[in-house]
Order: sequence, then C-alpha cells, then structure tokens
Amino acid sequence: MDHEHDTLRPHSHDPNLQTPTGDGTFVLSGPNGSEWLIVPADLQRLPQATVANCYIVSTGHGTSGPFTFGGVRLLDLIQAFIAEEWSEVEVISADGFGNRLLASELYHPDPAGPILLAHTLDSNPMTREQGLVRLIVPSERDDALRQVKWVARGIVRH
Repeated sequence: MDHEHDTLRPHSHDPNLQTPTGDGTFVLSGPNGSEWLIVPADLQRLPQATVANCYIVSTGHGTSGPFTFGGVRLLDLIQAFIAEEWSEVEVISADGFGNRLLASELYHPDPAGPILLAHTLDSNPMTREQGLVRLIVPSERDDALRQVKWVARGIVRH
C-alpha cells in the first residue's frame, strides 16, 4: 500500500494539552459497515495481556517509563467482533490523531510484545488523562507516532 498521501501514516502530531472528555467508550467499525459501541468493561471481558518495558514517547513531553501496560490484544478485540477478512485497522483518538496497523503486525507481533488496547498502567486502571483506553505499540521507542491516547474509533478495513 502506498502511504505517500496517507494522513495516518507516517505523520506528525502536535501535543494536545487538553484532555478530551469521555468515559473511554469507542466505536468499532467493520469492513461491511457494521458498528459496535465498545465500553471499557467490554475490553475487560476479553482475554487479557500485559506488556512490560513499554515507554510513552510524547510529542513535546519527552519519553517516560518503563511501564507495564495491561489490556486486550487488538487482534483479540477484532476477532471477537469481525468475522470477515480484513487487512488493516485504523485506531483514531478523540483529538483526531491516528495510526494504521496492518493485519500482519497483529498476527505476527514484534518480540517487544503484542499491540494492545491498554486500560491499565502498572496494574492500575488508567485515568482519562492517561488515556483510559490507549493503543500501545511496544516496538515503538522513539517518535510517538504509533501510540494513540484517548481511543475514540477503530475502523477495520478489507
């Protein structure tokens, strides 16, 4: 896929200094147009995973960590709701920042760990300021362009 004119990959992101409102509920859209409203409790009902030694690389705020994030593997969430074939998923935040992940990244995760929709940070539930539900890409260490804080939408595509 050519990402030359793709607004989600790669792209820059200005820091958002204001925490968006919301309770962590987000919309998951399937390739056939189906939509599900996912609340944080839905994530907690799916198999859980933890990934240690993760860093938060924030534009304008530097790097912090290491942290241990817990949540559901993004692949497990997709498989729980999407029956048809798919090739990529866009995860977009409440402030419009997003990331596109290929199915191959989810089926064959980096040795650093699986890609998560995290809801805990160091075994504690995340606050809204921390993201409440946050996309964690454990292999990212240096540019803050793959992590998505304040997940608002997941769009699964053919």
